[in-house]
Amino acid sequence: MRFHTRKWVKPGDLNPNGTLFGGQLLAWIDEEAALYSIIQLENQKTVTKYMSEIDFKSSARQGDIIEIGIEVIKFGSASLTLTCEVRNKMTRQTIIVVDKIVMVSLDEAGNAKPHGKTKVEFVKDRLDLR
Repeated sequence: MRFHTRKWVKPGDLNPNGTLFGGQLLAWIDEEAALYSIIQLENQKTVTKYMSEIDFKSSARQGDIIEIGIEVIKFGSASLTLTCEVRNKMTRQTIIVVDKIVMVSLDEAGNAKPHGKTKVEFVKDRLDLR
């Protein structure tokens, strides 16, 4: 799994128990999945269609650094299915695993738009370096 993003847990990210608020973490996951998918599908109109059940394994506290990993499971005709793992860099524990996140590429009218992609591409491979 590739870990693309790190977040520093700050006071505003905490719940009343003094640990990372789950809603904040899910927002970070959704944003990371969207950014990853937009880059892969080369379409800014890419949205979250589905996120599988979640199961918090551990948490994080103020000052901890977490990292979010995203991996492609499957390319559909208009979708991209991802898996996600978030881990605490300080404790080395997995915080959460989301088995399946489905992102869908849309056209201007908001309908599913086939993207024609079949494999993960890296930005460096798209650049014309002559």
